[in-house]
Amino acid sequence: MTDPSLCQQILTPTRLLDIIMRRSLSYPQFRVFQHGDELHPDRYLHNVVTRRGQSLSMARMEPLGRFVRAGCTIVLDTLDSFDPAMEIACQALQWWSHELVQVNTYLTTAEASGFNLHWDDHDVIIVQLGGEKSWEVRGTNRIAPMYRDAAKDDEPPEEVVWSGTMRAGDVMHIPRGYWHQATRTDRGSDDAGYSLHATFGFVKRTGVDWFCWIADRSRMLEEFRHDLDRGRSSTGSNPELTGLVPDLVKAYPQSVYLAAREHERPPRRRVVTHDVFGPLAGVVCLADFPPTVVTTDDQVTVTAVGKEIAFAAKAEPALRMLLSGNPVSLEAVTEATGVPADVVARTLVDEGVCSELTDELLAGYLQVR
Repeated sequence: MTDPSLCQQILTPTRLLDIIMRRSLSYPQFRVFQHGDELHPDRYLHNVVTRRGQSLSMARMEPLGRFVRAGCTIVLDTLDSFDPAMEIACQALQWWSHELVQVNTYLTTAEASGFNLHWDDHDVIIVQLGGEKSWEVRGTNRIAPMYRDAAKDDEPPEEVVWSGTMRAGDVMHIPRGYWHQATRTDRGSDDAGYSLHATFGFVKRTGVDWFCWIADRSRMLEEFRHDLDRGRSSTGSNPELTGLVPDLVKAYPQSVYLAAREHERPPRRRVVTHDVFGPLAGVVCLADFPPTVVTTDDQVTVTAVGKEIAFAAKAEPALRMLLSGNPVSLEAVTEATGVPADVVARTLVDEGVCSELTDELLAGYLQVR
């Protein structure tokens, strides 16, 4: 990273521990490892019952502190689900890659080890946010292995592709299927340091996903909804269905599948106030993928979050700013384009394409800039 100081703005060890303390977390989203073994959740989680009888799974911070002092690895998955800065970082990576992204965080203290050699069924980008950790990356025995696969890939290759130390600001890409491990066991017992890194996982689409999607489209054809009758032919197959398969593949090419996957993503969670606490002053586009904007002579059509929304053609300059993915002031958009941005923005917010720009959401953008 060109500016390693950005790491401290994104996440620090104490901020991660503060998030863990204040959230109701459960296994396996929240895990702790020590001496290479996964600890039983009862050692760091307990149920807190409120006076109204609600049971909440909360971290036991005192034991967790002792594990941190002695050396351990703390894993918190999907931090983007409740941290605005990480949610925004994942959205930015989704717009860049056109793939779904989630982030898991790993805090390792003293000379604790990490996971043993393993491979992931998705690409990862690892960002070292603090401290140091030693890595070893090996090749792959099976090209493009999958979680549900036709063959196992359970023996790591001997070839080491890269080994070295990740320090704050370092970024590494590990493709799907490449074996890897990270540790601090080489730091020595006198090392009181730590490592904090974020792993952004990219769940990319495969040919299998495309075929499954086509199979779902076949439900629209009556011929595919009928039972398979073994007695209809001497071969026990229905030639009528066999002849329809190429037509389905032709009707739903890969480009249509990939576009539909982006356009059909539902609206994200967002704060909705309906102007109860003041008029709408700023918005930001929170769609999982960049909206598609198509302009004709008389209108502009925005496709996103499973909807197509039509605007007058003169709204295009304002739409481009409102859908940029950056937080924008409606006053600034109106001044720059001459288009009443409040009217356009209200429609985008009501349809779930954009979110009201609250102070809390804006703080997340300031952290990841």
